[in-house]
Amino acid sequence: MYAIVNGNIVLENGILWDGILLIDNGRILSVCKAAEADIGEDIEIIDAKGAYVGPGFVDIHVHGGDGEAFFGGDIARAARHFLRHGETSVIASATTKNTYEGMLEGIRKLKAAMKTQKNIKGINLEGPYISDKYGASKGMDLWNYGPIDAAHYEPIFDLAGTDMKMMTVAPEREGLLPALAYAKKVNPDLVLSVGHSEATPAQIRALGANYRPKLTTHFLNATGRVNEKGGIRGHGPDEYCLADPEMYAELICDTVGIHVHPDMVNMVLKTKGLHRTILITDSTPYKDFKSERYPDAVDLNFNELGRLAGSKMTLEQACRNIMTHSNCGIAQAFIMASLNPARLLGMDNEIGSVEPGKKADLVFVDDKFNVQRVMQEGEICEF
Repeated sequence: MYAIVNGNIVLENGILWDGILLIDNGRILSVCKAAEADIGEDIEIIDAKGAYVGPGFVDIHVHGGDGEAFFGGDIARAARHFLRHGETSVIASATTKNTYEGMLEGIRKLKAAMKTQKNIKGINLEGPYISDKYGASKGMDLWNYGPIDAAHYEPIFDLAGTDMKMMTVAPEREGLLPALAYAKKVNPDLVLSVGHSEATPAQIRALGANYRPKLTTHFLNATGRVNEKGGIRGHGPDEYCLADPEMYAELICDTVGIHVHPDMVNMVLKTKGLHRTILITDSTPYKDFKSERYPDAVDLNFNELGRLAGSKMTLEQACRNIMTHSNCGIAQAFIMASLNPARLLGMDNEIGSVEPGKKADLVFVDDKFNVQRVMQEGEICEF
């Protein structure tokens, strides 16, 4: 057993100043005020030294970091990089820049890595059935954009199994429904997201209630709209997300507001609300490519064509950035970086908030979200 003392405990509904956490067998046993704690002599003390102690970050959209990709790179190194920065749960993401065989091999290796890298909680397929008109890989995708064929998708979905937690689709793709039906058969809890798309609301609704997306992939990025006749502004995936009170919006909140301008960040928070906004990194393994246009973009990545290609962020930086761009505080940032993504994935009974009974996946941060210490399943991580 452990007792975490001298910490400011970040709860779902506020902050417990100078609180105490009791950890037993990898789970949170109790949360209480220091004056109410009953700590036995045989309990090991962990001094938080005034840090904020909140739930470990949950990154549902992350391709790699520290120069390594989750698909095709050193998985363990990438996983440790994010764990070091407080991401006790990551959903490793693939893209359509992977070859077909590379995708299958990547899934095999990730499933094996999940047995030893505890913070990898599943797989996110950003594709394969998206539009090649949008995104950093426009014109570079290696997938066949012809008819959607069962011989193509069944091996992918069968191999990924229930570890396939999320998949991004473009609803306008012809013949998509049979693929979604098969994917949901393999994993009924699969979360579908709309992205890399110019689908109209009618096309999204046509997917039906069973396949309606619960999420918009990197909201306001890599989506388009088909304008109506007479110059009327079209209504695409982003607008559909704003109008649907149940949908979540992924937000890449970078330092200089390139992915989403700070004014738009505040618009998203006002319209979607705190509990339907999810902070993501969309971190990619690029290291050497720069952009002359954005010399101050220290937490962004660019591909070999100079196109914006995700970020170098971890979620601690994303939390810091949203506090800069909005009136959100520490507790609100934790909700968007931990609780909301856990709820989306149906994992909030185990992770995402500091509550008795949940896994002791915790991160200790200062008031600028610099990570000081990480705990996973009740054990302090050593780096």
